[in-house]
Amino acid sequence: MDRNQIIGFVLMAVLLIGYMFIFEQPEEPLADPVNTEITTPDNGQTEPAQRNTTPQQATITPDTTQADYNEQYGIWAAGITGEESDITIENDQAKFTFSTRGGLLKNVELKEFTTWQKEPLILLNEQSSSQTLTLQTTKGNINISDRYFNVNRSGTTISGTDSTTVTFTLPMDGNSIVHTYKIGGTGYEVKHNIKVNGLQNNIVGDQMSFVWLNEMRRQEKNLEDERNKSTIIYHTLADETDELKEISQSPESEQIAEGIKWVAFNQKFFNAGIIADKSFNGGLVSTEVPVTDTTTVKGGVMNLAIPMGDIYAGADFKYYLGPNNFRGLKKVTPDYEENVYMGYKAVSWVNKLIIVNLFYSLESVIGNYGVIIIIIVLIIKLCLFPLSRKSYLSMAKMKALKPELDAMKEKLGGDQQKMQQEQMKLYRQVGVNPISGCLPVLLQMPFLFAMFFFFPNSIELRGESFLWATDLSTYDVLFYLGFEIPYYGSHVSGFTLLMTISTILYTWSNNQVSTVQGPMKTIGYVMPLIFMFVLNSYSSGLSFYYFVSNIVTFGQQTMIRRFVDEDKIRATLEENKAKNANKKKSKFQQRLEDAMKASQEAQKQKQGQKKKK
Repeated sequence: MDRNQIIGFVLMAVLLIGYMFIFEQPEEPLADPVNTEITTPDNGQTEPAQRNTTPQQATITPDTTQADYNEQYGIWAAGITGEESDITIENDQAKFTFSTRGGLLKNVELKEFTTWQKEPLILLNEQSSSQTLTLQTTKGNINISDRYFNVNRSGTTISGTDSTTVTFTLPMDGNSIVHTYKIGGTGYEVKHNIKVNGLQNNIVGDQMSFVWLNEMRRQEKNLEDERNKSTIIYHTLADETDELKEISQSPESEQIAEGIKWVAFNQKFFNAGIIADKSFNGGLVSTEVPVTDTTTVKGGVMNLAIPMGDIYAGADFKYYLGPNNFRGLKKVTPDYEENVYMGYKAVSWVNKLIIVNLFYSLESVIGNYGVIIIIIVLIIKLCLFPLSRKSYLSMAKMKALKPELDAMKEKLGGDQQKMQQEQMKLYRQVGVNPISGCLPVLLQMPFLFAMFFFFPNSIELRGESFLWATDLSTYDVLFYLGFEIPYYGSHVSGFTLLMTISTILYTWSNNQVSTVQGPMKTIGYVMPLIFMFVLNSYSSGLSFYYFVSNIVTFGQQTMIRRFVDEDKIRATLEENKAKNANKKKSKFQQRLEDAMKASQEAQKQKQGQKKKK
């Protein structure tokens, strides 16, 4: 492995380790989830206040009569008492359950998925999720989510192009509050309309507070990995997408003082989000990690402000409650596919523009995802083959120059600056650019990094088996150790082990043509061991990709060696050296040599001053 490749792998290791450990920072305490009063900040925009307030509620006792409620709450006494019932609407992909208490969404089951324990995948239920709608009225803050609504529905089971509508109505002396839901026969979207008919004289606030508490339920085998990839993500009217820190174990919160288009509780492979047809007037989002609760990934709260003007006219929203399928999320609303993390900007373009389209194209004709990974490797390696060949030829040229460079080093001793000058002179004479071997490696790096984000975040691999791996989206287990090794785990991932062995063999093969010596050569063997620890609990699909990539690269280099005549390379270099012996230096080369000489003189002066002292 030459120096440039080593630099690339070192950078990758730093990024991976940094991603896991460096970004964890203490933050402000998590805001109180019961946070319903709405205030107007100094900037003139409206947003939920951060101080805790308790909405005014009716206290129901056996001796309290409806007349007592009417006297205390007036028109807002409507629906205080009643009997709760559930309404379940089922389409091809999901079951949605609503409650007459509040007229809100209560339970969501995704029919096409199961948990890692093969149990029904419940995205939301009444134990883990709750929604609160609060109005500022002449009788104080009223939580209409505790009122009992009348229900009207058309159909309970739908399919294909069918749809059904469920309407919840709270009648209030000729006025009303109405929730209308529309569910299609396929998909994971629920359209929601909230409308207040009349009541303007009984409402004093200019916005409604919507608070959604959600304890994101554990769905995956690797709890730590799922927690590190779960957060609240939101998109503002300024067309900016942001999120709370995913990997932080400390409480996270953020006040959003601008219009918000959508907000989502985003987990590794699923998300529950709400999208406004217009916008929310700012809000507060927060998360915390329940360290001792292994059934919950993270607790999250979104506290959003809905303008009353929209509510009076009928405010339209849309819930998305389903899988993080990149192509599917693109159809939900602009930028909603950002719920699938495709990596840093420098590499995400590879995934979004190339890998995603290639993956879906192969998926449409091939059912085995292990085979799909192999084909992706072959296609990428074939496209990058010219760069690999150029890099290898550069190493071969450097190897041909090694005897001359060694003789030069022995002649000049420890004079590093003189050595650099002579090296540059030799490179110019023989027509070798030492950077030419670095550029092909750098151009291949975005693809190497892109896969690190693509495979672990691809829901398509979830539950898909290949060879001994039962789920390509998480780590495979060749065997358990019976004890835990720090930073490694208590299991041995077979694909990670194969990747490590193949990387060491590939490094050994590269060293046969590399001019790297000493400690730098040793690093090439240490890096695979570091990656063995880092990737042991990562997606087995990712480790398998790197393993196959190593094998294909090894095969490519073997083929290149067969067609590369090293004797011919040496002869060409000697011809170039004789031809360019008296060649005039370019302006760039002259400036470079002048700069090196100036640096050398400055260092000599420094050493002379030290001796005088």
